[in-house]
Amino acid sequence: MPQKVISALSGNQLDDVIEIVLDIGRVPEVRHAGGKIDRLNCDIVNDDDISFITSHLQEFTHDNRTGIPGTLHRISAIRNRQGKVVGLTCRIGRVVTGTIACIKDICTQGKSILFLGPPGVGKTTKLREISRLVADELGKRVVIVDTSNEIAGDGDTPHPAVGSARRMQVAQPEYQKDIMIEAVENHTPEVIVVDEIGTEAEAQAARTIAERGVMLIATAHGNCLESLIKNPTLSDLVGGIQSVTLGDDEAKRRASQKTVLEREKQPTFDIVIEIIDRNTLAVYKNTAEAVDYILRGWPIRPELRKVEGENVSTSELPQDAAPHQTGEKPVEREENSMNFSFSRQKYCEQNKPLRKVYLYAVSRTIVEKLIERLDFNLEITRNIEDADIVIAHKNFAKGGAKILNTAKEYRVQIFYVKTNSMAQIQKVLKDALDIRPYDNEYDTGYKDETEEALDEVKAAIKQVMNGAEVIELEPQSTPIRKLQHELVEQYGLQSTSIGEGDNRHLRISR
Repeated sequence: MPQKVISALSGNQLDDVIEIVLDIGRVPEVRHAGGKIDRLNCDIVNDDDISFITSHLQEFTHDNRTGIPGTLHRISAIRNRQGKVVGLTCRIGRVVTGTIACIKDICTQGKSILFLGPPGVGKTTKLREISRLVADELGKRVVIVDTSNEIAGDGDTPHPAVGSARRMQVAQPEYQKDIMIEAVENHTPEVIVVDEIGTEAEAQAARTIAERGVMLIATAHGNCLESLIKNPTLSDLVGGIQSVTLGDDEAKRRASQKTVLEREKQPTFDIVIEIIDRNTLAVYKNTAEAVDYILRGWPIRPELRKVEGENVSTSELPQDAAPHQTGEKPVEREENSMNFSFSRQKYCEQNKPLRKVYLYAVSRTIVEKLIERLDFNLEITRNIEDADIVIAHKNFAKGGAKILNTAKEYRVQIFYVKTNSMAQIQKVLKDALDIRPYDNEYDTGYKDETEEALDEVKAAIKQVMNGAEVIELEPQSTPIRKLQHELVEQYGLQSTSIGEGDNRHLRISR
């Protein structure tokens, strides 16, 4: 840096600085991790300052990037129309450890993993640490395809942060797909690490690598899985989508239109991880399943994992056990299952983690009473950042309430109640906690009559779809029978009301 920049920086705290920006005719800027920007107290940047910096650097590559050998720093240039450098963005690269502590069990399973997230949340940092973990602790042959030398640093010798992993440099970004294939064909890797898959050709190269049985760890452009599915260039990474025309019976059974979107093939990546912020990750452990549910509009909840100092917490798992240590397996779902909480796992009662719930326009008194009397494993929190679930009144669902927008940013699932009645709140709490009708320890008191009737219908529908000829239900009132008829109709089955007076009930058949 020029001396005037060094002098101005000497009094600043640089621990959280991400970038130093120098543009001709402007005062230098310092950008911090939290989004704060400081303008240095010095003269504006001139041609001599830019020339001073570039004279100490290696030549810029075709993507206008260069680095400092032996470091993880990256310097990017802005040029004018004549090709002269008029601005520099100096990214400070650091070795940060512990960023994958909460997903270490996933990284050691040998499955391909795709990271999604906006710029600056630490995707490259996680790739670097995973490379070292897999190469040194698991003893696998790891090859890093390093397009901008961001993972393993500049220079001919890879940075020590990647351990014993090997690195292949890419001369120009457009050659990345070729180097990916070359790595597989020439160097017999067990794991390939790639940063920023951004083109259709690179997505196809990734599929080729995965089909050869090589574990692939990569990042891609996109904030979340849903946005990636809608991206025609990169959707192949998660199986691609195609338009399918259903038959009349199938469309009725799904209660959908005849033309629907479906996954085209097996995803390239087994697991997708959304990086919400530097310490919070949303994990989809089965990419194929997650994509299918999103395309069908079914509810799905990723597993939230957080790094808090040296502690690791997840929103779905006991905090003292990794998934492979619990001895429990996810609940098997049959094709026509009536269970609509698709992505959750059922653990024995002693292993269920304490969940924190944030209430918005919902009676705190009723919720506290239900928690106490039904022994729900819940705790009410006043801080949305600490919440695992949010219970809100339906009147605010479309109002754009700031607190609900914040919950969506944190990927906290929101459940809505129609009224502040005890039966309604209890039903929503059960949905949020994934408590099913067969969880008998919760089926004492406060059981909603309508809920019981609809549970009976779901069980009967399942029996008929599995081969039963006719199922007759318990007698119900007219309003409840109407709801039962509507639910049966959604699955393309026949329902008839039979009997007289208080004995009138439904008969369900194909």
